[in-house]
Amino acid sequence: MEGDLALLSATVPPVDVLAPAEQTLPLVFASPHSGADYPRDLLSATRLDALTLRRSEDAYVDALFGAAPEGGAPLLRARFARAYLDPNREPYEFDPTMFADALPPYVNRTSPRVRMGLGTIARVVASGEEIYARKLAVEEAMSRVDRLYRPYHRALKQLLADTRDKFGFYLLVDCHSMPSACLGDRGRAARADIVLGDCHGTSCHAAVMDTMHRALTAKGYRVARNAPYAGGFTTAHYGQPGANGHCIQIELSRALYMDEQSFERKPYFDRLADDMNDVLLALATLTPTLTPAA
Repeated sequence: MEGDLALLSATVPPVDVLAPAEQTLPLVFASPHSGADYPRDLLSATRLDALTLRRSEDAYVDALFGAAPEGGAPLLRARFARAYLDPNREPYEFDPTMFADALPPYVNRTSPRVRMGLGTIARVVASGEEIYARKLAVEEAMSRVDRLYRPYHRALKQLLADTRDKFGFYLLVDCHSMPSACLGDRGRAARADIVLGDCHGTSCHAAVMDTMHRALTAKGYRVARNAPYAGGFTTAHYGQPGANGHCIQIELSRALYMDEQSFERKPYFDRLADDMNDVLLALATLTPTLTPAA
C-alpha cells in the first residue's frame, strides 16, 4: 500500500501557502481536503486499500484553483490526507467508539458530523467504509490535532488577518469537491454540477453568493445553493460579515473533472480550472460592495 500513496514525512510542513508576489485582491482561497500525503501510522492501522482510502480526498481541487496566486490572491492547501485528519471540523469532534480509552470531557461526541462518522478524526471514508482495523489511543488523535490541525488554522487565520489589515475585509473561498453519487437522491441538487454554501445567508454578503452563482450559470453549470452542502466549520467560523470577514464554500462535482474510480483527470480538467479563475475575476469586482463604510 505504501507504494500507492504518498507518505507524510515529519520533516515536511503540513500545509503550503502559495502566495502571490503581491496580494492585490482581498481574496483568500483554501483547500483543506486535497492533501494526498498519508502517514505510516494510518497505513499500518487502516483496513482499506489505497483507492478506497482516497475516497474522502478532494483530489486535485488545489490544482483547479491553482491560478489564484497569479491573480493576486493566496491559496492555502493542506498536505495531509483528510482520512487522517479533517481541518474543516472543530478541533475535537471525536467518535468515542473509535477509541480504546476515555475521551476528555471537552470533546464534542454528538455533533451531526460525528454521528455520520466524519469527525475531526474520521471513522469512515466518504463512501462509508470503516477506516480502521483497530481502536485508536486518544493520544494519537490529540497528536494529530497538534501537528496538523493547529498549523492549518494558524496559517489560515494569519492569511485572513493580513488580508483584513490590508483591505479592510476579507473574502475566503473554501474549496471542495463532492462525489457525484452522493447527490443521487437529493432532488433538485441531484442535478447540480456545483453547490455553493453560505450557511443559509449568514457567512457572507449576499452579493458574494449572487456573483458566484451568476458567473457559474453563465458558463452552463448547474448550480445549487446550500443543498446538500451549506458550509462546514470553516464557513461558519470564519464567515463573520459583521466583522468584515466573508466566507463561501464551493463544491465541485468530481464527475466534471476526474474518473471517480481511477482518479485519472478528464480532458475537461483544464477548462474547469480556467472557469474557476474566471470566478476569481468575478469576485474581484465585489470590492466596492464589500468594503466597510468609513
